[in-house]
Amino acid sequence: MNADQILSEIREANLSYLMLAQSLIRADREQALYRLGISEESAEMIALLAPSQMMKIASGNTLLCRFRMDDDLVWGLLTNHGKSAANDVTTRLHASILMAGRHQEAA
Repeated sequence: MNADQILSEIREANLSYLMLAQSLIRADREQALYRLGISEESAEMIALLAPSQMMKIASGNTLLCRFRMDDDLVWGLLTNHGKSAANDVTTRLHASILMAGRHQEAA
């Protein structure tokens, strides 16, 4: 993949992310805040973006979204391979609880 392809993929991901974020915010603001890991102020700005504004913002060369799992504990819970299905549900729930707590701390 060359540099132009990477930039094109970033722009496409940005536009998809903004469209998804706006849709989630308009459908259920509280769920969107949790799922996107954004503040109320950011949600308000995203909800009000016009399509032309989203296109302009998305056209940058930096990803607008980022991984929220920034520690080994959460990554370990999410990638826990080889365990039973029941245990998998429990570990994913534990990871979700940890990420939700971190969202509350950041807000």
